[in-house]
Amino acid sequence: MLAPAQTENHEPLAHLDLEKEIVRLKRQMNAVILAHFYQESEIQDLADFVGDSLQLSQRAAAASADVIVFCGVLFMAETAKILNPRKLVLLPDLKAGCSLADGCPANHFRAFRERYPDHVAITYINCSAEVKALSDIICTSSNAEKIIRQIPPEQPIVFAPDQHLGRYLIKKTGRELRLWPGSCIVHEMFSERSLVRLKERHFQAKVLAHPECPEAVLPHADYVGSTTGILAYAQQSPATEFIVATESGILHQMEKACPEKKFISAPGEGGCSCSECPHMKLNTMEKLYLCMRDRTPEITLNEELRQRALRPILRMMEMS
Repeated sequence: MLAPAQTENHEPLAHLDLEKEIVRLKRQMNAVILAHFYQESEIQDLADFVGDSLQLSQRAAAASADVIVFCGVLFMAETAKILNPRKLVLLPDLKAGCSLADGCPANHFRAFRERYPDHVAITYINCSAEVKALSDIICTSSNAEKIIRQIPPEQPIVFAPDQHLGRYLIKKTGRELRLWPGSCIVHEMFSERSLVRLKERHFQAKVLAHPECPEAVLPHADYVGSTTGILAYAQQSPATEFIVATESGILHQMEKACPEKKFISAPGEGGCSCSECPHMKLNTMEKLYLCMRDRTPEITLNEELRQRALRPILRMMEMS
């Protein structure tokens, strides 16, 4: 059995008021805490800003603090470092990865690009710094359609690494995209059959879905969009019940914004409750405290790589 985590003087963390200590360290370090919608609710409530990938990129770019504590996954913290090379960027758990990023290794992506040398590479932000450096433009689920519509119609496009988002964009824009065959392990699990059965029991509920969901799920949605878009739709809709097909962490913000409304996580195949991202949930209050106390794990990047990865991110920001 593992011993409980210890502080410097061997006092168990359970005896600490972690929220109070994190706030103290934040002031002491002049830090800003950024958290993704998919983080644990305690971390969301403590963060200075909670948002989706595009919002967090923008906040990271505009950060005036000396330290950025990124409660998300590795590719997000890398993006913050790319945008803030002189700031200390911390990630509570360095093992917090992403199935999309892991499923698109840089050497394989390079070979993929070489097969289509005349194509512009639009790459979803859920990828490593190395893959960003091999891309022409980065996008998020919030701005991907807008970016694609700005590409001249005669210019062919490769899109990576999410094939489901790519197919959704093909339908939305009418553009032909060469797709990398990647997917998110959470959104991949949402089931059309289980969703239809749930909808039968909650026939008045609106279905809100992220475009990373499989193609068969999206036609059943009343709204398809980013996590920010899903939250905004729920706030503005007169409906009082919603089925939400994305990572369940967003429900915390939805319930805070609309306490009078009911939110139900969409089920996976066979009705499984599998809408939690295991990578996102690696970050905990204990790890957040320890990373700030010890100033590690720190995100570091080779400067030449950082410069190459920065260019397509800046293009995204210019185009969105």
